[in-house]
Amino acid sequence: MVRRPGLNTEKVTEAAAALADEVGLENVTISALARGFGVKDASIYSHVKNLQDVRTRIALLASEELNACLATAIAGRSSEEALAAFADAYRDFALRHPGRYAATQMQIDLEKVVHTEAFKRSVELTYAVLRAYDLSEPDLTDAVRFMRSTFHGFITIETAGGFGHPRDLSTSWKKIVTGVHRVLKEWPRTTAA
Repeated sequence: MVRRPGLNTEKVTEAAAALADEVGLENVTISALARGFGVKDASIYSHVKNLQDVRTRIALLASEELNACLATAIAGRSSEEALAAFADAYRDFALRHPGRYAATQMQIDLEKVVHTEAFKRSVELTYAVLRAYDLSEPDLTDAVRFMRSTFHGFITIETAGGFGHPRDLSTSWKKIVTGVHRVLKEWPRTTAA
C-alpha cells in the first residue's frame, strides 16, 4: 500500500476525534475520514487497522486530553474543592468534546489499554481526588463507580436535552457535586471478615 505523504496515524486520529465531536462517534467512518483528507479509503487503512482501531485511538487521545484537564483542575486542591474542580473539568470536557467523551465511555479491550499512560493517569487522578475520603479497597472501587456513574449520568441526560425543567443546570450540578462529597464522607465501610 502506498502511503500518502504527510498523512500519518496521529493525523488520522486527530481528524477522527474532531469528526467525532462534530457528527458523533457512531458516525465516524473510514470513508468519512478519507473524504476529509481527499484520499481513498485505502490510504486511511495504511495508517489504521479498521474502524474499531480508529475508535480505540480516539478513546486514548481523548483520555490523554481529559487527564490533562483534570490534572490542571485539581492541582493544589483537596477534599471537596478537588472533587468540585474534578467534576467541573470532567463536565466541561464532555460538553466541549461530545465525540471524544463518548469514546472514553465505550468498552475497549482492557488488554489494549491497561498498560497505557492514559489509563494509568486516569486511575491516578481519580484516586487522588478520593484520597481525602480515606477509603480502602473494595470501598475505593465502589466509590469510584458511584462518582463516575453520577457524573456520567448527569452529563448524558444534559447532552440529550433530557432536563426539561427550567432550573439552571449549573446550579443543579453544583448541588449534586456537594451531595457526592457528603456521600463520600459518610461512605459505608466494608468490615474485615
